[in-house]
Parts: sequence; structure tokens; C-alpha cells
Amino acid sequence: MTPLYDYIDLEHAKLEDALLALHSVDLRAMTQLLPIAKPLPTRKADMATAIMGCLAGERLSDVWEDLDDMQRLAVAEALYDPDRRFHQHRFHAKYGKLPKGFNDLGYHQSSLLRLFLYPVTVRGGPPAVVPVDLAQRLTAFVPEPPDDEVASTTELPATFRQARRGYFGSEQERPFDLVELQRRDGEQSAMREVMTLLRLVDTNAVAVSAATQRATSASVKRIANVLEGGDFFDVEEKKTKRWEQVPGPVRAHAWPLLLQAGKLAAPRGSKLALTKAGRAALAAPPADTVKNLWEWWIVNALFDEFNRIDDIKGQTRGRGKRALTAAGERRDVIAEALARCPVDRWVTVDEFSRFMRASSLTFEVTDDPWTLYVVEPRYGSLGFGGNHEWSLVQGRYVLCALFEYAATLGLVDIAYTRPEGARLDFTDMSGADSLSYLSRYDGLRYFRVNSLGAYCLELTDSYTSTRPEVGTSLAVYPDRRVQCVGGTLGQDEILLLETYANRESTDVWRLDGTRILRAVEVGRDVGELREFIAGRDEQELPELVDGFLRQTERAARALAPKGAAAMFECADAETLARLMDDKTVGGLCLQAGDRHLVVPEKSVAAFRKAVHRMGLGMSPS
Repeated sequence: MTPLYDYIDLEHAKLEDALLALHSVDLRAMTQLLPIAKPLPTRKADMATAIMGCLAGERLSDVWEDLDDMQRLAVAEALYDPDRRFHQHRFHAKYGKLPKGFNDLGYHQSSLLRLFLYPVTVRGGPPAVVPVDLAQRLTAFVPEPPDDEVASTTELPATFRQARRGYFGSEQERPFDLVELQRRDGEQSAMREVMTLLRLVDTNAVAVSAATQRATSASVKRIANVLEGGDFFDVEEKKTKRWEQVPGPVRAHAWPLLLQAGKLAAPRGSKLALTKAGRAALAAPPADTVKNLWEWWIVNALFDEFNRIDDIKGQTRGRGKRALTAAGERRDVIAEALARCPVDRWVTVDEFSRFMRASSLTFEVTDDPWTLYVVEPRYGSLGFGGNHEWSLVQGRYVLCALFEYAATLGLVDIAYTRPEGARLDFTDMSGADSLSYLSRYDGLRYFRVNSLGAYCLELTDSYTSTRPEVGTSLAVYPDRRVQCVGGTLGQDEILLLETYANRESTDVWRLDGTRILRAVEVGRDVGELREFIAGRDEQELPELVDGFLRQTERAARALAPKGAAAMFECADAETLARLMDDKTVGGLCLQAGDRHLVVPEKSVAAFRKAVHRMGLGMSPS
């Protein structure tokens, strides 16, 4: 006869069903915890009846009062869970430990806690549900558990304790150093950098790989050179040993991908070019452009950030099939967690990760951790116990999303160190002792959601900068020189000027007719130049400069492209005359000289047919 516990649905069962699903030895241990008259019952049904009697009416609250504080919280967490389920890892993340009488195997031993929480299945299932009828009675007097909050601070430490770089010994033997914490406030710099990158793309200076759509190494270096303060790490750092790790680019790698994900730029041949939306962004408020990029990044399918954790291998299965989950779902969870962080207060990354798990803001990176590995696929597989814990997989993805994308877009300010020796949670993995870090983002320590982040995360309806920009002043002279006379021009402003002018010295440019012609030919508007220099000069534009701009803009529009065409050479002048005299052929082409005809590309097929009807043919191209 099939035992009852093999088929009962405990998630929807009542207390009696849950009790009868247990083994007799479990029921016997439970009766010993309750004031049941001696001799204690020995039959399974009698033991279940006795236990239910002790949990009936007001006696239920008496048993509840006998629980300690942590046990009461465990019952409350399960009771107010949508599925009435106790989540072991979520509870541990929220309260820092498990309740007394609970262990990793899910048995409650001889604890009063087992009177309230029952295993979903007896054979190896997680402990975890409050029976339906018991839950209904408990909600009358059991308060809801407290909401979890993100711990934060207004001050940063000056230094951080970090394992010595390049030392691969055991954690117990590893020496530590106090390293200085580096800080980057990204709000203002990101809004200037997005304009810089748009203008850099517009100068045809960013090449990308056709296969990955990532910027080439030469373009990454070019981008790093125009970033304010440079990238987080040295882009041109070289390995001194074959096995040595170097962090490499972060923001310089992210910006071209973000522009493509946001549909502001797209590959045209081997280079990135601005789209129509990208050109519109040149005149849009930078905060709105950043907000749009953040929203597009969350939903884009162009790339998966987990690929940047390149010391975790096996991210593709055979024939290029992905071994990872959909990245958009992961990003959406991280965005929701960020929106729950306090604004303008520093949060440690470890606290943020803890809060995510405690608040059920979790995700999976892969549905099969055995496919991923570190160093060696057999012994370094993430499928082994402990190798696929949150901090190693999901936690590394969170670090990447914050450091490379949220920080690049300026939603968060960050404090960080170099990654070597920053996190030691991976060192017990087979072969990992050869690595000084698991990801280039391991050194991220703190972040702070700023006012731009609050706007992008829709915590505020509009953006108001908390850190006003220092303006620059220009002087425009009749000889078409433009000089910076106050403040410092940003990289995006310099790129704008150099679109229309030649640089003559550190602070002086001269407007150039040829550059203006080229800019108009690719779709730029001289109006942006006029607005830029006029808005930074206290004087009116000199008449000579104003006239020069108007005349050059008119000249730039003297010709208009009307599409591609094919040119055909006739054997002699008589053939050309015969073709032009034909009513059909003559209407499809234009004469160019004594022996040439020009045919619009869209009319070439009709032109060929008409020529064939005249009994004439064409030589192979």
C-alpha cells in the first residue's frame, strides 16, 4: 500500500494531513514537547489527534508564546509569505542566522518550531509550509515580520583591508595590506561623457567588431583618452607574466555598447555611426539621454554582461548555444533593488547583495551550473557543492552591473580598490589558487545612488542636479578665432568645436570652411555651433563671423545627392545618338559627354530591357 506521504499535497493540506504525512518517530518527538497526559499515545492517528488538541483554540497562542524571538520570526516569515513557505536562505540573509532547532537538512529535531512548519515532502523536501487551517488561526495574533531595509552611511573609510596582491597562499596564511579607497562621483561626468561619446561616434572614430559589436582595442584606448579622469583602471596595463590578470577597460568598454543598446548608434561598415535618435540626443538634455540609455540597457538583448566575468568559462554550450539565462530579467531585478536604496547615502556592495536575498530580489545566471567552470571543466565546475553560491555567481554579476553600467551611466557614485585580493570567496575552488581575483569588479566596495540615479530609477519625476556645473566662457573674434577665456572646456565641447574648427593652440580654435562643409554633408546643423559659441560669449557674434557662417551653410547645400547611378560607355557616337533618339531609352538616361550615358540605379533593369528590344547588348562589367 502506498504511504500517505508519497502523494499528499502538503502545500494545500490542513494540519491533520500534514501531521499524518510525517513518520511516527517525528510525531512521537512532537508529543513530548506538549502537555499531553501520560501515557503518551503510540498509534500514529492518536498522536496526531493529541497534537491538534494542544494547538486548538487559545492553546495555540500559549504554544506560540513558548517560542523564542527568532523562532517567532521564522513562523511569521512563513505565515505572511504568499505561498506560506519558509525560505531558509532568505531568512538567513535577513536576520544573519537560522532559528534554533533548524539545520541545513530541514529537520526541526525536538524544537517547538516543528509544530508550526511542516516539510513539503517527507523525502528530502525543504521544510517550509504552514498548513492552511493553522495559518488562518495564526494570523489572528501573529504580527507581520518587519520589512528589511538597506543599511547605509554618509561617510566612507579612508582605507580598506585587502589581501596582498600577487600572493596565492591559503586564506589563513595570506598577508593583508591597508589600501586606499578610490572614489568616483559619476553624476556630472556621465552627462558630459555621453555627449562626448556621441560626438566621438559622429567623427567616425569608433570601430567595432562585426561579430561582437564591441569596440576594437584601438577604439577603446581612444575612448579612454576622452573620459573624465580616465577609466577606472589603466586600459594599456600590460601583463608581466603569462598567467597574470589585468583588469583592463570598464567605462571605455561599456559606452559603445550602451549607445548601441539605446539605439543611438549602430554599425555602419566597421565603424559606429549615429542613428536619427543619436542625432536628436545631441540636442536633448543629457539627463534624459542617460535615463533612456538605462531603460534600454535593462531590456536589450545585444550583449550579456556576465561574459565580462571571463574567468568563469563554459558560458556557451555546443554550437554557440547559450548556457545562461535571459540577461534582461537579471537587470530588471537589480534595477528594482537599486530603487529601494536610500538616495545620497553610501551602501556596501555586500549589504546590497544581502538585502536582495533577504527581499526575494533574486535571479539565476544559469539553469545548469555544471556547464560553468573555473580554470578546468572537470574539477573546477560550478556544479560542485559551494561552487555555485550566490556570492560567486549572482554576486559577481551584481558587481559587474553596478561597476560597468550603473556607474558608467552616472546613476551611482562608487568607491573601489583594485580587484586583486579584494574577495577571497573563490579561493577554495579547484585550480582557483592561480587567480588573484574572480572578476575585474571584485574591488567595488561602496556605491551611492545620486540625484541622477533617483531620476533614472523613477524615484523622482524630474532631474535636478545637486552639484552645479562650472560654466566656460568663449571669445569670438572677427578673424574667426574662438578662444576659451574662462573655465575649462569639457571633452564633448572640444569635440563639437573641432567638428567645425581647426585647433591652433591649447585654448584657441579657428572656424574652417571645409570642416563646416563636411559637417553639413553628414547631417550636422551649423545652428548647434552658432548656439554653442554665442551662448558662451558675452558679446554679439562679430558680423564677419555671422556672415561667414551663413554663407558657408548656404554653400554646403549647393548640391543635393539624388541616389546612385550606373554609367555606360557607348561603342561610338552613332550608337549613343540611336539610344537617345529612342523614346523609351532616352527617358531612362542622361547623356554625359560624347559617348557616355548615366542611368539612375532604380532604372537600370528597365534600361537593359529597352536596349535589348533595340537589338543591342552590353559587355560584361
